[in-house]
Amino acid sequence: MGSYLAPAAAIGVAVRHIFAILAVVLAAGAVARAESPSVDHAIAMHGEPALAKGFAHLPYADPAAPKGGRIIFGLQGTFDSLNPLVVLGVAPDAVPRYVQQSLLFRSADEPFTAYGLLASKIELNDDRTRLAFEIDPRATFSDGQPVTAEDVRFTFDMLRTKGKPFHRSSLGRVTKVAVPTLRRIEFELGDGSNRELPLVIGAMPIFAKHATNAETFAETSFKPALGSGPYLVSDVKPGEALTLKRRSGFWAEDHPLTRGLFNADEIRYDFYRDANTLFEAFKAGLYDIRLEGDPTRWMTGYDVPAVRDGRIVREELRFEAPKGMTGFVFNTRRTVFADVRVREALGILFDFEWANRNLFHGVYRRAGSFFADSELSALGVAADAREKALLAGFPGAVREDVLAGTWMPSATDGSGRDRDQARKALDLLQSAGYALQDGVLRQNKNGEALSFEITVTSRPQERLALNYAKSLTRLGIAVTVRLIDDVQYWRRLSTFDFDMIQWTWPASASPGNEQVGRWDSSNAERKGSLNYAGVKSPAVDAVLKTLLSARERADFVASVRTLDRLLISGFYVVPLYYLPETWLARSRDVVLPARRPTYFLSTEVLARVPAPPAPAN
Repeated sequence: MGSYLAPAAAIGVAVRHIFAILAVVLAAGAVARAESPSVDHAIAMHGEPALAKGFAHLPYADPAAPKGGRIIFGLQGTFDSLNPLVVLGVAPDAVPRYVQQSLLFRSADEPFTAYGLLASKIELNDDRTRLAFEIDPRATFSDGQPVTAEDVRFTFDMLRTKGKPFHRSSLGRVTKVAVPTLRRIEFELGDGSNRELPLVIGAMPIFAKHATNAETFAETSFKPALGSGPYLVSDVKPGEALTLKRRSGFWAEDHPLTRGLFNADEIRYDFYRDANTLFEAFKAGLYDIRLEGDPTRWMTGYDVPAVRDGRIVREELRFEAPKGMTGFVFNTRRTVFADVRVREALGILFDFEWANRNLFHGVYRRAGSFFADSELSALGVAADAREKALLAGFPGAVREDVLAGTWMPSATDGSGRDRDQARKALDLLQSAGYALQDGVLRQNKNGEALSFEITVTSRPQERLALNYAKSLTRLGIAVTVRLIDDVQYWRRLSTFDFDMIQWTWPASASPGNEQVGRWDSSNAERKGSLNYAGVKSPAVDAVLKTLLSARERADFVASVRTLDRLLISGFYVVPLYYLPETWLARSRDVVLPARRPTYFLSTEVLARVPAPPAPAN
């Protein structure tokens, strides 16, 4: 489940533990495994939580981190809402991250483990068909009202019926919810085949029932949710800035999961209309931390006084999570992209070698897998017996070269005019019923030209799209590139109103329910989903189910690799590139803890070092 700094969590020391309620052995035999819930402080997707009960703090959090000061984040674009959990509107993550809390808090040192935050006790049976939480009796909202099980049920019902497709789809698998006491909530999870579902439920940002209008929840609003977290929204300038301030009386001030986190007294989000203005603002010291994704800027743009004199610090961080997929995405709902041979041919015509050398200083690696740089990637790995068994009912769904692990993205001579690759692409297009006629590629049956539009939302995207369009033009393919503003872009994406876009699907070390939102057939026409390619594949649907139901790590890896092979074989994207490291630039006064987490970095760990006192006159 996981582009910006990812949600925070807890790390692992090598301590294995088992907390279980002993089964009562009856004369007729042992009680069924599904009837024997275990009681614990955490849930791990696979294996056991790394942190034993009673840990003092997250090992990558510094309890001695300085408190106080203000940290400013800069974001490109704008916002017209404070609720990112619904389809309508464009909203930052500030309220769910800093104002609200969840039952569980995810660890950044483990592939997917979450520890009890609002939940002081977790009960989950081995078959994952029954789940229960006990709410910490200390937990209160910022107005002093206690967090109750009814608030959790209220949140669950709201997200299941009015939330984004991810929550509607995932939470819709719950078959029954009960609130037997003020602080206890119980869920029945069907047959337990979606083993990630308990973690999804635990990650819901909890809303206060007494202060939330469920009828208007799905609408855009600048009214922040009432939360139980460490901050309150203190100022909103629509589309421009959002300010949060530390609140007094935060119930979890000394909780093991928050100790050493949430260090700033004030957090501000400033919004900038375009990438250049955003970067210039950072160089001028107007915000404090920046994830850099532009190689030209990273290589040449930071040669400024603020870097040379140490006011801005640059770091290259390495995390073990898969690198995900960035690509030009085909909207297969469009007739022009319905034929997989057309999509494969258009992918061949992207000259990565030329673009990487001439546009990106050679720093990128070529994307090809949706889980690059990890054991989950299918590139260069032949399918094993587990994978072949998963594909047995879907002959031909994966190409032979992808199954054998020999397929790789097309490589060119880097000239920008590789004739061999152009010939290979043209052969595919001819097999799909196209032919060059007077320099224009047309369908043989009706004479329609092969043409489409690439929609972009930034100058760097526009530059790359124009370069790609130029390559396609040489083969008689008419491509236009349209740059639109951020709000219009997101609205068009939510309704799949585009031919092609550039998109990045991040990947975590434990892919799960978010993959359903991206690839399952049920989300192909569901507005607001991340299935931008419009994938409708029975094989993909089936493998997603096995991915979510896998009990052992080996079965899980086989499922993810099989999904990777299916997506590669479908040529739903033109694979672009990825960075092996994370490029981070920050104000020298904003510090990270010395101990870095394994899988992702979180804004919650940041702290601002107090400025030294002014010299006496």
